Amino acid sequence: MSQSPAKPDAAERATDPGAQRVAEVYAKAFIAAAEKAGATAAALEELTAIESEVLERFPRLRSLLSSGFISAADKVQIVDRTFNGRVSSLVLNFLRVLAEHERLEVLRDVIRAARAQFDQMRGLLRVEVTTASPLTDELAAKIQQQLRGMFGGEPVLVPKIKPELIGGVVLRVGDAVYDGSVAARLAQMRSRIINRSVHEIQSRRDRFSNPAGN
Repeated sequence: MSQSPAKPDAAERATDPGAQRVAEVYAKAFIAAAEKAGATAAALEELTAIESEVLERFPRLRSLLSSGFISAADKVQIVDRTFNGRVSSLVLNFLRVLAEHERLEVLRDVIRAARAQFDQMRGLLRVEVTTASPLTDELAAKIQQQLRGMFGGEPVLVPKIKPELIGGVVLRVGDAVYDGSVAARLAQMRSRIINRSVHEIQSRRDRFSNPAGN
């Protein structure tokens, strides 16, 4: 596995600083309310499901909730029609508050911030694990053991599958990426071969250009 962490995909990680600050404030309020209700983990799961199963699958709805042309009152009605009876009252009320304050456009940032705050409170280390095929229990246990020794905290693995990796593992811990995939090793090998070839060609040119030095 690569020893130096690589930078994450800039497009994927880019976040507006102002939106991030707003998101962290709302996330803190959400976590406080969920802690008071004794249902933080479940409420976070609901928010995460809203992101993955609703916002990502229905971009039209996501656009409506983020639109500046739709009033706060209308957004509250959309939230009620979409989520009432499908999520807990805690999550529904939180979505209503975001709608009333016209902050639904930062919902995704709120979810990420809430998850980060919850992990910090519980001493959890969320790690994205990408493999070419489904992660086995044996490999998951080995990764968790190594991560405990490296970072402390209790690792929570978030598995992803990318067949194009061919083999090996890519770990993302916070903003750092540790690439131990076969695809990365092949790319490094290819780069070394190209550099060596360029160096040899340059050396031959230098010898022809300066025959007296041979």
